[in-house]
Amino acid sequence: MTSHTVGQVMTGDVVQARRTTPFKELVRLLDRHRIGGLPVVDEDDKVVGVLSGTDLVRAQAGRSGRAPAGAVTAQDLMSTPAVTVHPEQSVPDAARLMERRGVERLPVIDEEDRLIGIATRRDLLRVFLRTDDDIGRQVTEEILVGHLGLRGTDVSVSVHDGVVALDGRVDLRSRVPEAVHAVWRLEGVVGVVNGLTFDVDDCAPPAATGTGSAPDAARDAGGRGGGPGVPAGPGPDGPGRGPSVSAAAPESA
Repeated sequence: MTSHTVGQVMTGDVVQARRTTPFKELVRLLDRHRIGGLPVVDEDDKVVGVLSGTDLVRAQAGRSGRAPAGAVTAQDLMSTPAVTVHPEQSVPDAARLMERRGVERLPVIDEEDRLIGIATRRDLLRVFLRTDDDIGRQVTEEILVGHLGLRGTDVSVSVHDGVVALDGRVDLRSRVPEAVHAVWRLEGVVGVVNGLTFDVDDCAPPAATGTGSAPDAARDAGGRGGGPGVPAGPGPDGPGRGPSVSAAAPESA
C-alpha cells in the first residue's frame, strides 16, 4: 500500500483572509467556521502568511490602549513566510514537516504557489487510524517478503497501538536499518522496536590481507562471520544485533 498524499486528505474549501482583513473580521472568521487558524493570501491567491487564534489573542493582550482593534489587519499579525506543502507530497512527510516547524496547519499550494487547500493535524492523523493487524500484514507481506525477500518465518512481527516490534535473524547487517526505515515509512506506524540480529557484518571494512573466505574475513574483522557452523560472535552492537531503534521517527532524507 502506498502512502496517502496531502492532496487526498486536505480540505479544499479553505477559509482565508487578505492582507487588509481587519482584526474583528479575523475573529469572526475563526469563530464562524470553528477553526484555529487560516492562511493569508494576496490578490493572486498566493499564500503570504498564516494566522492563528493565538496570534489574535496575543495582539489583543498587547494592545494596552495603543491602537484600536480596527486598525490592526492580518498583515500585522500573520506569521511569515508560511510553511506550505504541495498536494503530491506524502502524508508522513507532511506530518514530519509539521512537527519540525511546530505548526498546526499547512496551506497546500500548486506549482504557481497559489492556495488550493489546507491540511491540519487532524487531517493528517486520520491515516493513522489503521488496525494493528492491518499494519502487521503490510510489514510482513510488502517489506519483509516483498521488498527484502525474506521468508515469512525469518522475522516475527508484532504490533501494539501502532508500535511495530521486529524479532528474528537476517543474513546481512545492512538489512537491519533497511527494514527498520521501511517500516517507519508506513502509515499508522508510531514506533519501531528493533530486535533483529544478523549473520554477516557486510558493513565492516574488508580484511587488509585479502585472504580467506568472506565469512572468515567477516569473522576476523568483528567476530560475526556467520557462515555455516560459524556462530555470530559479539561485536560493537552486541551479539550480531542491529542497533536498537526507539519510538521516534528517523530524519527525512
